[in-house]
Amino acid sequence: MSTKTYVPDAEKIEKKWYVVDAEGQVLGRLASQVAQILMGKHKSIYTPFMDVGDFVIVVNAEKVKVTGKKKDQKLYRWHTGYPGGFKSETLGSLLNRRPEEVIRRAVWGMIPHNRLGRKMIRKLKVYSGPSHPHQAQNPIPLKDKE
Repeated sequence: MSTKTYVPDAEKIEKKWYVVDAEGQVLGRLASQVAQILMGKHKSIYTPFMDVGDFVIVVNAEKVKVTGKKKDQKLYRWHTGYPGGFKSETLGSLLNRRPEEVIRRAVWGMIPHNRLGRKMIRKLKVYSGPSHPHQAQNPIPLKDKE
């Protein structure tokens, strides 16, 4: 007699929509909370090799907080692929230019960096203002776990 490990059917997984207000929240704590929901770790049917997570809508991305001197000292670096193409930008300037990208990058750093992670990050919708176009999905406000 052997017990079988339960693996949920991909078609039967129920995906909910959550809305998170980023106003006044610390970036890293918000990102880790959002990453857990995208991965599905809050569900009892969590399976590491399947996408069992829910959709997350983040509003007011421009009003997210960071602690310490991160706005001036944290750098986002990349290379264009051309000779001498190393570029960098501070968190403060990226927050002014594209606040949605700051939250997306923070969450991306907390989920798997593979094809499953790319599937999960598509379920993250970030908006700089207080409104979003996903009212038809009836998103549930996410309660703080603190």
